[in-house]
Amino acid sequence: MLQDILQKEKELFEDGVQTVLRGQENRNRRVVILKGNIVQNSRSESRGINARVGKDGLFGFASIAEYSEEAARKVLKAASENAALLAHHSENKGIVLPPSYGSGVIPTNRDIVDAEQKKIIDACRTIDAYVEKKYPDLESRTVVYTEDSQDRIIYSSDAYSGHLTTPRCYIYVMMSAKTKEGAPVELFKALGGYGCFEDNFADLEQYYPEIDQLYKKVMDKKEGVYAEAGYKTVVLGGMMGGMLAHEAVGHTVEADLVMGGSVAGPNLGKRVASDLVTMIDYAHTYNGETAPLPVYLDDEGTKAVDAELIRDGILTGYMNSRETAEKYKMKPAGNARGWTFSDEPLIRMRNTCILPGKNTVEELIESVDDGYYLIDSGNGQADLTGEFMFGVTCGYEIKNGKLGRALLDTTVTGVAFEMLKTVDMVSDKVEWSSSGFCGKKQPMAVGMGGPHMRCKIMIGGR
Repeated sequence: MLQDILQKEKELFEDGVQTVLRGQENRNRRVVILKGNIVQNSRSESRGINARVGKDGLFGFASIAEYSEEAARKVLKAASENAALLAHHSENKGIVLPPSYGSGVIPTNRDIVDAEQKKIIDACRTIDAYVEKKYPDLESRTVVYTEDSQDRIIYSSDAYSGHLTTPRCYIYVMMSAKTKEGAPVELFKALGGYGCFEDNFADLEQYYPEIDQLYKKVMDKKEGVYAEAGYKTVVLGGMMGGMLAHEAVGHTVEADLVMGGSVAGPNLGKRVASDLVTMIDYAHTYNGETAPLPVYLDDEGTKAVDAELIRDGILTGYMNSRETAEKYKMKPAGNARGWTFSDEPLIRMRNTCILPGKNTVEELIESVDDGYYLIDSGNGQADLTGEFMFGVTCGYEIKNGKLGRALLDTTVTGVAFEMLKTVDMVSDKVEWSSSGFCGKKQPMAVGMGGPHMRCKIMIGGR
């Protein structure tokens, strides 16, 4: 129905006015089982239509929580009036966008299949029963099912149109224990990924080895020690590398934040990392396979392609909207997205990754005489200078090239473009994470990944 409505209203687009009409539906589901008891069972949906109308470099935006021909007309009219209001009150006419790089129709990439809620609950109960039976010595256990999907239909006056879906779902397994002193330690593992429930959880037994590994790490951490604070040689695991790629580097090279004064502005074309570091924001395909969270078309009607950010240690580009691409004389790659129908598109990452190198993980660990192997981060933050601080939830000592005792929670800090210059070994495989959200003004589902890297970093102690 929405596709018919939007196609009909596209005929109302004015000549010479750049217009994008977008209909979007978001669905979220969540089930939480704590020690065998269901404590949350929720589902929410939102849907509506928005329009973005631009003329002479000024854009008006409007949205409405309704699916109808009248609603489409209303948002087109309101967005046009908003653009006219800006033109009346603004001395700066903004950046006039040239015609986009091509036009056409992007076909629907996949269907969203709505699983029965009972199936979801039964799957969570099965996982919980496995953990309860096999690991009764845990202090606590929690199983959480989360699902979010975006279904958007986009019609553009001078760019691409299309129907895109982005479903993803995960089962988080959380385990906690206590140290000898009675202090709690906990870790979690996200199982699942892109796709619907049946795509990821038709066979639950495939995840049992990962659950077993999680338990071992919790038991190791139970006997863990605090890291020795200082500037140390470390091996960053793929998840830590992915967090670094997203938080400490990725945000600094989003062009709207470059305009806001990020460290990437004066460093374009300069060395920001060792020559072993290449970083790309992938659109929909990595290494010949579907990327963790593929994006084929953005909310401005730009066909999504990969955006190269760092090549052999040199900062080579930014992630852009159509407007910032024109400002910086770059080609837009499809990075402008909004989370719900009421959100105006912002420059967002998609699947941001540091590329693999030539060494094995074992070679990286064997090369360290006295340092740390940092595997997982529970959180992280960075500012526009590239200065970062990440929490480390899982890690091990490295002594004489061998793994030692597990670490209790600690932190790492540094400045990304300085820390990346110390990278001197990179592993030959990439690990991806796609379960998180980016919180830049509005949520957004993102993928991030990286190889293991040997580098120097400031690590906290107790």
